[in-house]
Amino acid sequence: MPYRKKLIEVALPLDDINSKAAGEKSIRHGHPSTLHLWWSRKPLAACRAVLFASLVDDPSSPHLADKFPTEADQERERDRLFDIIREMVKWENIGNEAVLEEARAEILKSTDGNPPPVLDPFCGGGSIPLEAQRLGLEAHGSDLNPVPVLITKAMIEIPPNFTGQPPVNPDAQNVLGQNGTWRGTDGLAEDVRYYGEWMRNEAEKRIGHLYPQVELPREQGGGKATVVAWIWARTVKCRNEGACGAMMPLVTTFWLSKRERKKAWVEPIVDKENKKVSFEVKTGEGIPPEPTKVGRGANFRCPVCRQVSPDSHIKAESMAGRMGSQLMAIVAEGAGGRVYFSPSEEHENVAKSAEPEWVPDIEMNRDTSNLVSGRGYGFFTWADLFTQRQLTALTTFSDLVASARDRIESDATESGLDNASLYADAVATYLGLSVSRSSSMWSSFCWWQPSGEFVAQVFTRHALGMVYGYAEVCPFSRATGNWTGAIDWIVKVIRLLPASLMGETKQSDAVSIAESDRDGEWLASTDPPYYDNIGYADLSDFYYIWLRRALRDIHPHLFNLMLVPKTEELVAAPHRFGGDKAKAEEHFLTGLRTTFQRMRSRLHPDYPLTIYYAFKQTEKDRKDGSIASTGWETILEGVLKSGFQITGTVPMRTERPTGVKVKINALAS
Repeated sequence: MPYRKKLIEVALPLDDINSKAAGEKSIRHGHPSTLHLWWSRKPLAACRAVLFASLVDDPSSPHLADKFPTEADQERERDRLFDIIREMVKWENIGNEAVLEEARAEILKSTDGNPPPVLDPFCGGGSIPLEAQRLGLEAHGSDLNPVPVLITKAMIEIPPNFTGQPPVNPDAQNVLGQNGTWRGTDGLAEDVRYYGEWMRNEAEKRIGHLYPQVELPREQGGGKATVVAWIWARTVKCRNEGACGAMMPLVTTFWLSKRERKKAWVEPIVDKENKKVSFEVKTGEGIPPEPTKVGRGANFRCPVCRQVSPDSHIKAESMAGRMGSQLMAIVAEGAGGRVYFSPSEEHENVAKSAEPEWVPDIEMNRDTSNLVSGRGYGFFTWADLFTQRQLTALTTFSDLVASARDRIESDATESGLDNASLYADAVATYLGLSVSRSSSMWSSFCWWQPSGEFVAQVFTRHALGMVYGYAEVCPFSRATGNWTGAIDWIVKVIRLLPASLMGETKQSDAVSIAESDRDGEWLASTDPPYYDNIGYADLSDFYYIWLRRALRDIHPHLFNLMLVPKTEELVAAPHRFGGDKAKAEEHFLTGLRTTFQRMRSRLHPDYPLTIYYAFKQTEKDRKDGSIASTGWETILEGVLKSGFQITGTVPMRTERPTGVKVKINALAS
């Protein structure tokens, strides 16, 4: 077969792709990133464009010389293909079958009606396999880490099994005759919504007493209101023990709301005689006092004696298990928005009375700075990242997944569904993902954001850092971080999944791609690990512990270990090699080189291998004074030493050009 030059080897409408890829960061409803968090997920628009351009022939290809003999002819045809890409990368066209069918037709034309299956051996958040499936391609993904494997399964493997299937829940069965047919994944989504709401109601019966309501003031209409969040400050004993010894609140801000005409803050009330600090909520005009945190690091001023306790003292108290917490404020939902209340002794006592049936008392990795455990604080186990009440809620919801699964199977059998057990497993998988998703909002490492009046989730960056003042949400509210909201986000994603051709996702070390029995067939596109930038395995244990609790009976092969496997992970992590950076780099390079070497015999010779690479650069000085990117150079070295040629690099800008990421030197792809 004569050589065919592909579009990606010549040109792409980069401005259009880049703007749509960057714009995805602000898209929420229905975007796969809201199914479950995964770090450094590639934008769908970029993946879709790259796959399309890797398969579609460029008009300058030698075999098209008769059809497009001149450069002008080629340019016109290339512009036509660019127009397809421009429409295809728009988020509003994510489910536009007319646009997608046009793209699929071009792929079939350039592949003689036989497009290759797509393989991503580092599938991560699943963007590449998902977009392959959306383009009508057979999609395969694998990852060593069971968390992204499950996320990708939920996007490409589960939905095609149940396309067009009506829901089985009793409410839907009662109106099926009036509703007609259920299109795509709507039936699956509806059952996730229904049984998710059933779990909420069951959980409230069991643990609702742990989440007391508040009495609204008369101007808010009076009556009981559900709490949105409780705001807590961590505390340690003042270093000035002889003259003071007060329990000192560690506060980075006293603001509750910075909105104009709705300002609210916490005012510390200092009882110098009894060496105590209490709190009172203030509203109206005015500003709060300065936080107790002083400068950089964990340095805090005692409100009682005004002496500063240094970082070393705060960490020593934490390591000794003497860090406590004190309620600062209560947030509820009123008729006109958030209403703030001073702390209540009753509410504080109820919160601390919780007794979870199970706790994930599994040790965290103290050798990595990606986790708070490695930064000198006394958080030794994964259970330490949650309050007793949060542990009770997460355990309750985790255990309810199995109960919901039994109900789903019973209802599915009664409705006459042949594959009732498989369907129950499928719906329960999404319910389990919702528990895991909720854990990043139900942790004592969330904090209150006074500018927007909401709770910020744990992972706002690729690390788990220290949080001194935290926000504890109510799972049964209808506001930030609640259970129903988590289910709603997942339901919106399910409704927009392509669910077309069958997909496959498996847990596998990327090096084991050699086990494939389909040599010479694949188109590979992948986003490999980023040298030492993100410790995926260590970070994802945060979610794994809850996924395992909820889904180990449904996916025993994914959750047969206590924690995520780490030994084979391709990351240049010195702590896994006794602090030896050279050995860590060699492990990373050898693994990449072996993976790419084994890929070569698996790949179809007519299609290029595409590799994404984007991260905050780890830089080092060369001997000649120039600067090099350690991770990027290592990737290139691994590709070249495995026998590939690098025929081009494409500068895709997948981040918005504003915000903190620009200031911390984030790379483009």
